[in-house]
Amino acid sequence: MTTILEQGNITIHTENIFPIIKKALYSEHEIFLRELVSNAVDAIKKLSMVSRSGEYTGDISNPEIEIKLDKDKKTLSVSDTGIGMTADEVKKYINQVAFSSAEEFITKYKDSAASDPIIGHFGLGFYSSFMIAKTVEIDTLSYQEGAEAVHWSCDGTTEFSLSPSERTTVGTTIILHLMDDEEEYLEPARIRQLIKTYCDFMPVPIKLAGEVVNKHEAPWKQSPSSLTDEDYLEFYRYLYPFQEDPLLWIHLNTDYPFVVNGILYFPKLKPDIDITKSSIKLYCNQVFVTDNCEEVVPRFLLPLRGVIDSTDIPLNVSRSFLQGDRTVRKIAEYIAKKVGDSLKALYRDDPAKYITSWQDLGNFVKFGSLNDEKFKEQVKDILIFRTTAQLGDATETAKVEVQTEEGDAWSEVSEAAKPATDADGRFYTTLSEYLERNKEKHENRIFYATNEATQATYVDLFKGQGLEVLFMDSFIDTHFIPTLERDYSEVKFVRVDADLDETLLDKEKQSEIVDPATNKTRDDQIKEMFETALNKPRVNVKPQALKGENAPPAMVLLPEQARRMQEISALIQQQEMQFPDDHVLMVNTAHPLIQNLLGLSQSTIIGAGGGSSPAGELATMICNQVYETALMAQKGFDAEGMKTYVERSNTLLTKLTER
Repeated sequence: MTTILEQGNITIHTENIFPIIKKALYSEHEIFLRELVSNAVDAIKKLSMVSRSGEYTGDISNPEIEIKLDKDKKTLSVSDTGIGMTADEVKKYINQVAFSSAEEFITKYKDSAASDPIIGHFGLGFYSSFMIAKTVEIDTLSYQEGAEAVHWSCDGTTEFSLSPSERTTVGTTIILHLMDDEEEYLEPARIRQLIKTYCDFMPVPIKLAGEVVNKHEAPWKQSPSSLTDEDYLEFYRYLYPFQEDPLLWIHLNTDYPFVVNGILYFPKLKPDIDITKSSIKLYCNQVFVTDNCEEVVPRFLLPLRGVIDSTDIPLNVSRSFLQGDRTVRKIAEYIAKKVGDSLKALYRDDPAKYITSWQDLGNFVKFGSLNDEKFKEQVKDILIFRTTAQLGDATETAKVEVQTEEGDAWSEVSEAAKPATDADGRFYTTLSEYLERNKEKHENRIFYATNEATQATYVDLFKGQGLEVLFMDSFIDTHFIPTLERDYSEVKFVRVDADLDETLLDKEKQSEIVDPATNKTRDDQIKEMFETALNKPRVNVKPQALKGENAPPAMVLLPEQARRMQEISALIQQQEMQFPDDHVLMVNTAHPLIQNLLGLSQSTIIGAGGGSSPAGELATMICNQVYETALMAQKGFDAEGMKTYVERSNTLLTKLTER
């Protein structure tokens, strides 16, 4: 017959504590395993501390936690080789709900705790077991010399029993008698999954059916110098299986003014990545807390992946939610600064890797600059853009090649103004380098393109006249360019399809007067010809002579300010930008097609007396064809527009081949 040492009531502040624990304190029942294993890890760490202090001389060389499942008895047990408890400690730390032994222990062994921190600080974790168990037992033996093993049992009410135990090994076993609707926790696969989720990196081997099932080593707790690139990649592949390898990573490691460890990875940005949702896993002393780090990580770094581990991030009592405070903000600022410093170091030490990663990395950097002023100051000198300039071989000085009509022109520039290449041979430059290279040609002006394919004609026109163009073609650049303009207030940013730069115009080909009676020029005739043919009052036809044999016969231009107003309106209304009816058709009067077209029309696009001459009809068709071909560089046609364009093309070709 079992001898009962004592019976009594658990000291609590309210009779409703168990319903609160079961229904409100913890959001998920599965949390019980995390709490019990965390307590077991703490118990093992405590025994290690008292051993180092000389208070315990037993063997601590093989610490472990063992989980056993018994489907017949419907029990789940968690055993540790930790410090154990005496009867008095059971009464003090178990029977008084929310009395955390961790706080008292840390106070006593604070020097050891500083280097090997205790996980639990709340004292409620053990009671999470009553979410799934109708009865919970504790079988424990303290490390203290002469201590007697004790057995504690409670059925989820405020009553408990405490009796002697036959246990002979130091440590503790928690036995859960599961409720009928919680038998999923008797399945080994389910327990393995929970261990991997919550306990994988706890610093003690966890056994199930005699097999160690957790990694029990956290790479982020190790020194960066002890890890190879393959170690970092292997850890990433383990956390995010079936994903492409990351671009690069950053190892966080600080203990002042707060403790933060972690590894953050920059993934390749894919269309299916939600840049507003965090994928970073938050740990506290290697215990998984949540994969939602939105309060800890600055908003622009949410697409990063990896792990952050901190004991200074305040969690609520269930460890499920962050409690935002000044410390959290400071940690977020530290992470942002660490990311900025690491990117600057990469740009300095390995520019080739930085540039190769820029297609994905650039969006992080730009988004950060838009959202964080301090981060923007950090990275402003490492913002790079793809450029049409190219770096040539040079012995003593760097030379930049710019395509011109006469051939390849080379200009000497300082070492600081050289563009650099990525793995595909594409050239990149900073804004300061661009301005330095081009100060003699167009000081304080930056020409840029937002779509290499649709704006190819415009880019070629600029390149043909030796003007360097930057590509600002990522999805974020539309919002980023105004930020650059504020930072470079003395610089004018001009998109290549806006008003044409004076450098592109052939001022020597002035339009001569062809009708002395009215002072009408050839340009006036071309303007009237197109206006009549198009019959679009909101299209501003602007005849101008362009330099270069390869300059197109016409270009559709969107004045910079008008286009930006349209973009802002579309953004506010959360709609796709509609191409404005008010735009400029720049007709290149130096192009042979335009000159021939004017001769064809003979100023009679619409024949006298209201009839149409064959030449006039053909000229009208060609005018529309020239306009719509130029328009293609700015907008796609709808079905009806494309049908009209194709039919007119076929008709034109037919007429031009008639004999």
